[in-house]
Amino acid sequence: MKRAVVSSLVAFLMLALIVPTGFAAAKKINFAIWTKESEAEGVLQDIVKLTEEFAKSHPGLTFEILNYGVEDLRQNYQSAAFAGAGPDLLWTVSDHAGPFVAMKLIRPVDEVFGTDFLAGFAKPGLEAVELDGKTWGVPISVGNHLMLLYNKKLIAAPPKNTDEMIKVAKGLTRDLNKDGMPDQYGLVYNLNEPFWLAPWLGGFGGWPLDGTKPTLNNQAMVDTLQFMYDLKFVHKIVPLECDYNAADSLFKEGKAAMLINGDWSLAGYQADEVKSKLDLGVARIPMVSKTGRWPSPMTSGIYFMLPEYLSGDKLQIAKEFVQYCTSSEAQLMFLKKHKRLPALASALDSPLVTADPLLKGSADQMVVGKPMPTVPEMRAAWDAIRPNQEAVMAGKMAPKDAAKAMQDACEKLIREMTK
Repeated sequence: MKRAVVSSLVAFLMLALIVPTGFAAAKKINFAIWTKESEAEGVLQDIVKLTEEFAKSHPGLTFEILNYGVEDLRQNYQSAAFAGAGPDLLWTVSDHAGPFVAMKLIRPVDEVFGTDFLAGFAKPGLEAVELDGKTWGVPISVGNHLMLLYNKKLIAAPPKNTDEMIKVAKGLTRDLNKDGMPDQYGLVYNLNEPFWLAPWLGGFGGWPLDGTKPTLNNQAMVDTLQFMYDLKFVHKIVPLECDYNAADSLFKEGKAAMLINGDWSLAGYQADEVKSKLDLGVARIPMVSKTGRWPSPMTSGIYFMLPEYLSGDKLQIAKEFVQYCTSSEAQLMFLKKHKRLPALASALDSPLVTADPLLKGSADQMVVGKPMPTVPEMRAAWDAIRPNQEAVMAGKMAPKDAAKAMQDACEKLIREMTK
């Protein structure tokens, strides 16, 4: 857990925003935000700057910001909220909406902000957090999707389909120092994380859920697992062991030609310290040759969510701060600095998006993605997929057996959830 406590910093001149005047704090109030953003990607620092600028017009108001990993945020918030404590505002991902709604831990934002305010956001961003006829989050950015990133120093153009991807990657997986182990890889990605399985599953014609029912034990899942197994053990174009950090490092060091990673990572691959080894390109994950389908990464976004227990002055602060952070100026700041697609419909039409080849590539991938299910059953699907995916990728379980085990485990978890 990292902690960033707001103190007086240099004025945040990038934003010339009009701060709402509905709250005039005459008393001291500490307002806590929990966010999934990290210091490494630079977003956390900009959140601090936003809170500082906002606090200037609200005497007596101070902010406390805590950042967690995505899963830690979900678990910690659930524990804290059930205990009658917790933050005053969440800055998190769309798939948290399902479990939080089921547990009655957040409140619908359409009842707080009204339909006129929400109408300004891109429709896919709102749809990702709609449950039971209500909207449960205010979008900060849309996308949050995986795509193919490639190093133009190693590969001139991205492959169009998986057959081409495998062929190209074989030629770029090399043992440069002749020690019997590759020093450079054709492809790297987070091998054992289900979020990275999802695009391939879509490309093979499957999806984890049909509504709220798990659909894991089928030929699409078997084919997906076999494909991922073959990339590692048959074609040998990915590392034997590779998590998120390993894939990220190999790509930044110029030791991987292609990487599957999310839109949140784009800014880090354009930093001055990596440009000598990395010339970034962005494209769709290649079409699955066997099916002729595009892989469909899960799309969602980053959202503000309001705790159910929020009321009084803190509810008013939350409302004004959310409006402040989702203004056109703030949205375009995040677009310029962090290459995140804005949630406001008007900002998505900005030349900053349409004329930028990286953002254009990101948007092109997003249109063939599928919204991540926000129902609580998706949590069960993730938990059922992960250990069995790991077993296949360790060579300890056959894809057919893993698909059945996923289905059985998911059905059991859903039964336990609904008792």
